[in-house]
Amino acid sequence: MTAMDAARQALGEVFGYDTFRPGQESIVAAILSGRDVMAVMPTGAGKSLCYQIPALVLPGITLVVSPLISLMRDQVGALIQNGVRAAYINSSLTPRQHALALQNARGGLYRIIYVAPERLMTDAFLDFAKNARIAQVVVDEAHCVSQWGQDFRPGYLQIEPFIRELPVRPRVSAFTATATDTVRRDIMRLLALSDPYEIVTGFDRPNLFFEVRRTGDRDMSLLRFLREHQGQSGIVYCGTRKGVEQVTRMLRENGVDAVGYHAGMDDGERLRAQEDFVSDRAPVIVATNAFGMGIDKSNVSFVVHYNMPKDLESYYQEAGRAGRDGEDAVCCLLYQPSDVRLNSFLIEHSLETSQLDEQTQQVVLERARERLKQMTFYATGSGCLRTRILQYFGERPGQLRCGNCSACLTGARERDVTREAGQIVAGVMAMGGRYGKATVARVLCGAKDERIRSRGLDKLSAFGCLKAEGETAVRAMIDELIADDVLETTEGDYPVIKPGPRAREALRGDEPIRMTLAEQEGTPGRRVSAKPSVDKALFARLSALRRSIAEEQHVPPFIIFTNATLRDMADKRPKNRRAMLRVAGVGEGKLERYGDAFLREIERYEEEQEFVKRKA
Repeated sequence: MTAMDAARQALGEVFGYDTFRPGQESIVAAILSGRDVMAVMPTGAGKSLCYQIPALVLPGITLVVSPLISLMRDQVGALIQNGVRAAYINSSLTPRQHALALQNARGGLYRIIYVAPERLMTDAFLDFAKNARIAQVVVDEAHCVSQWGQDFRPGYLQIEPFIRELPVRPRVSAFTATATDTVRRDIMRLLALSDPYEIVTGFDRPNLFFEVRRTGDRDMSLLRFLREHQGQSGIVYCGTRKGVEQVTRMLRENGVDAVGYHAGMDDGERLRAQEDFVSDRAPVIVATNAFGMGIDKSNVSFVVHYNMPKDLESYYQEAGRAGRDGEDAVCCLLYQPSDVRLNSFLIEHSLETSQLDEQTQQVVLERARERLKQMTFYATGSGCLRTRILQYFGERPGQLRCGNCSACLTGARERDVTREAGQIVAGVMAMGGRYGKATVARVLCGAKDERIRSRGLDKLSAFGCLKAEGETAVRAMIDELIADDVLETTEGDYPVIKPGPRAREALRGDEPIRMTLAEQEGTPGRRVSAKPSVDKALFARLSALRRSIAEEQHVPPFIIFTNATLRDMADKRPKNRRAMLRVAGVGEGKLERYGDAFLREIERYEEEQEFVKRKA
């Protein structure tokens, strides 16, 4: 049997899948052949299987460097449910537990060990690793190693020195869901990957509907959104701990069963909140962005950002925690202009306690400012949201409109705005680059208020030249012109609009300028992908059984079976164990643990249905 034959066997017998997903098979093959790997795969694409399957085939131990305790706990729990011996080593263990885990590891008890990066170079762990057969080192959330990435974690810089300490260099693979080309190059350099197999499987998540709601009252917008998605489970991200507490309190006062989660809470309270959410006791969790990494909860139907994040990497990673099982889900951003000012402030003060040298600090700040600029374009622009995301990560979409985002479904249309762009540039020049976007738009639209009159702006020839467009459209045009370097904004708490590098070209009308502009704001009806219908009553019965078993075993329901597995089970209605193994996500281990219980539930349901038919 070849290594790949063994990998395919493990895929079916351990994890319960007939075939690999796109990208998985080539990555597994590369690792088994001894190559290093640099893989970028979107959240929900099955990154974990890419290194877990080789871990079961290769002789020796697989070390997985992981950034969060909750991620390790859930991954190890899921592996144990599948019959794989695994453990984690991090700060949540007591000294006795830590010593026992290392003792078991030395005895060869585990195939996979998850470890926090800060633990790698400790004397005890290094001693174990030097005397063990380490088959591969996996770096999860690999963008954390890059100072140019959005989640730089200094502990990740210990990974490469740790690998050099090992007597035999193992295979090294790096996985991330969000990394631009610059960050990918940085990852490969800092981890010293040797001629790695590189793969970017694509950033698109077709099952996610992207939406931006520009709102004057975030609380009302959030409540309206949750009413639209009543009965569904989701995450609301807030930018600060104080925001988490305020929003959680507001939701509870308005009858929403929500729990809060942030790093300032004590460990027990935070753990209870997470368990209430993953076990479906609380449908909504309000959290800071640390929550969700590695949480494989299968029925997260929406992610709402109450505040705009500082960059598209963070936004896409957090939004991607919805719909991880391939089901339709919604990612909504509630935007206010104050988000830009708050994020600018946080960026400017983010390196005050940094030990980086002054030159490096300036480079890091410039990168952060540029990422915030791109995030702002996403929130304020009027073009296709999915296209904006994909282009940011260097992917060329097949079409400029996806038809499944709020920008595409609110009457947006492409227009030639060459003349209007020239008028905007002329107006900015006439105002001397001293005013912000709101004032520029109001002048161009002919707003007659005291502030404009007192400064003589109503006397400019540009005053009212775009009155027919309306302020919303003019602001959207300004945003697009900033994105295209026709205009630019200054830094600071009160940014102003100035001519950019391509201002003269636009003023002369050298080349046509086309923009996709929304005709009206509002909440669009989203496109729902066509999925095969499933017996909802049977699915509910199977879900209730799953919840009962999960409560008995004190594990999250998704660790028993995901929603996708239950849906396939309800569709196929297996009559015996052999048929149960044909359900996606049911392997030998889970068949032994849970197969008979779910087969009995399906049998009881069909008997009841048959009785009802005969009685009718």
